[in-house]
Amino acid sequence: MEVSCTDQEVEVETVKLSSNRLNDLKAFDETKTGGKGLVDKGLTKIPLLFHHQPDNNKKSHSEHTIPVIDLEDVVSKDRSKRQGVVSRIREACETWGFFQVVNHGIHECVLEEMKDGVRRFFEQDDEVKKEFYTCDQNRTFIYNSNFDMYSSPALNWRDTFVCYLAPNPPKPEELPVVCRIDG
Repeated sequence: MEVSCTDQEVEVETVKLSSNRLNDLKAFDETKTGGKGLVDKGLTKIPLLFHHQPDNNKKSHSEHTIPVIDLEDVVSKDRSKRQGVVSRIREACETWGFFQVVNHGIHECVLEEMKDGVRRFFEQDDEVKKEFYTCDQNRTFIYNSNFDMYSSPALNWRDTFVCYLAPNPPKPEELPVVCRIDG
């Protein structure tokens, strides 16, 4: 991969990445454009920073299924049903770290608008997104690439934004304009 970072922009096919990992991480982080920024600039090969070493101890994922938690029983007056849902959530969190939720009562149009807001955010000009780029976990809206960038052995190919809604929801003006709902 050939990349150099100057004036906080990635220039493709100019200079090979240095062998100094910390400098490479800082250069990537300072672009504030994440993996999408690399692609938008014409990246054709995955940088070494993103290469993961093979783990020969991992089991095949073909024998596993992502847990699906049905929340229908949460509203039940039957405490044992409710406790069963809580137990399944605990087990999914401990063994997988995530799960799919069904029968949650959120209308599909709300879910679709959330996805559209995410797309609108990531399709904005880099200069607009950079205003929100931070690793400060105390902010209500955080945009970054790899929150664990300086501690993980390899970067993940992801750009993320997080919006903390509880316990204190953000004021509308704290959210990117493209993520706000009018009216």
